[in-house]
Amino acid sequence: MKTPKQLTDTVQQFSNHLKTLRTQKGLSQGELAVRAGITRQAVSSIESNLYLPTTGVALHLAAALACRVEDLFNLKAAEDIVEGKLIGHLPQSDVGSSPIRVKVSTIGSTTIVRPITGLGEVLSFTVPADGYVVEAHGQTSGATVRVKLSRDPRAIEQEISVAGCDPAIFLAGEHMRRRKDQTSVIGWTMGSMAALRALQQGEVHVAGLHLFDPTTGESNLPFLRRALKGSNYEVITFATWEEGLLVRGGNPKSIRAVSDVVDPSVTLVNREEGAGARLLLDQRLRASGINQDQVKGYGTIVASHFEVARAIANRQADVGVGIRSAAQLFGLDFVPLQSARYDLVVPKAYLKSHPTLAHLFEALVSRPFRNEIEALGGYDTSETGKLHALRVG
Repeated sequence: MKTPKQLTDTVQQFSNHLKTLRTQKGLSQGELAVRAGITRQAVSSIESNLYLPTTGVALHLAAALACRVEDLFNLKAAEDIVEGKLIGHLPQSDVGSSPIRVKVSTIGSTTIVRPITGLGEVLSFTVPADGYVVEAHGQTSGATVRVKLSRDPRAIEQEISVAGCDPAIFLAGEHMRRRKDQTSVIGWTMGSMAALRALQQGEVHVAGLHLFDPTTGESNLPFLRRALKGSNYEVITFATWEEGLLVRGGNPKSIRAVSDVVDPSVTLVNREEGAGARLLLDQRLRASGINQDQVKGYGTIVASHFEVARAIANRQADVGVGIRSAAQLFGLDFVPLQSARYDLVVPKAYLKSHPTLAHLFEALVSRPFRNEIEALGGYDTSETGKLHALRVG
């Protein structure tokens, strides 16, 4: 008879996917137990890795779930090592001196590896790693790195990588997890044009952007029609949000329009070139006949709506362009300038090949998700989930 330690060692040699497949079929433990002719306690023990099923029990479970035994249970590899393309920069230290936490994603046929530090100061401590770098042939983007996985490879394959500047994408991921086991969404913060480039270069599954064209009065599509050739992409609305000037509570500098930033007593904090907020600022400055050299702080660049808000809240600047929800989060006043649509762009091929990508858009249109982001402030979800044609006519 095996000791408890021997039993634990034996169980840990196997990958157990029973809970994942059961929840995907929409079955409770009790319902599966009835179908398989075993007790609910047995199902619970197997899913908790407290009990390794006999061949007969495994066959009954597979039959009940209409799958193969090897889909439920298989031997773990001694060590899961993957090789991928580095995006971003590794710390300037010897690999192996301390573990480097990374996220791993499969984009088409390419494995992409990104250091978790790229998620920022807060998310770096809340998003779990997919693995740790064990070997690197260079420390900058494009280098080949080898990663020892720390999570189930199937869970990693289901992750969705999104580039853009709307932090609410993580809420979409949480609502997805409530609906589909193991699925998660990772949002890499970058401006609209940078996000689109990352998509075109095969570094993410989805790009989010908000680029308003004042000539046509349309969001995103005029830019996308110039940048993307053919009709191999879907464009799907995430939400419409309010963009405007973020100022300190009480608006002590009496800033009412972009033209007010030319006042020598006003300090601006700006976004990087290619960001939708930067585009809006530049459009309004040109319309007012103001040269960027006349604006104090025009060259002070931060990487997100939240960083704009934080700089103003910390009195490092007086004003910046951002979204209403960021102003509300940091207790700032908000001067609205326009409403703009934030769209998600996804290659049609990824929708077919990725195991969970279509589920993201199911979560977006769900009422619970839409209620939640509307509660953030400044979001309108009346067009959420709407498809837009890239071709004219």
